[in-house]
Amino acid sequence: MAGDDVLTGQAVNIGQSSLPSSWRTVQQADIDAFGKSTDDMDPMHVEPAWAAANGPFGGTIAFGFWTLAMLTSMVREIAGTSLGTDVQAHFGVNYGFNRVRFVEPVRVGARIRAIVTPIHVDTSHAGRILTTMDVKVEIEGSARPALVAEWLSLTILPTESGRLDGFRRAG
Repeated sequence: MAGDDVLTGQAVNIGQSSLPSSWRTVQQADIDAFGKSTDDMDPMHVEPAWAAANGPFGGTIAFGFWTLAMLTSMVREIAGTSLGTDVQAHFGVNYGFNRVRFVEPVRVGARIRAIVTPIHVDTSHAGRILTTMDVKVEIEGSARPALVAEWLSLTILPTESGRLDGFRRAG
């Protein structure tokens, strides 16, 4: 997909929510690994017996930042389908967030999924597309989302002088 096609694919979807990602079950082992990797062993997240006896949620909950980090894989799952982009024709990088809110705790054992709504596309720099997206992580059976955020993604397009080969693993 050429650069103009990537832009067209993103621009066509402005204001239109994507199909949701697949449901993902929050596993205690994943939460424990996240706590270890971030050196944050808060018992509300990593000690089920303590959290059940002492916490307000009846058990452990996911770290908010774990839920935020899951956006990468959930959005990657949707990117080549309902967002109208060909993930092999460009290279996307996380550019940051304008806003992140952790709305509802996510209990271990719950299922979550993401929905993405592109809200702005900036093409003011040659070979670059900055897309602003509203993202929401839903919790199955909950009226309130786990988180809402405004996420910025920078798409780097191949040019005549610069290809994307160095950004991709060899086949």
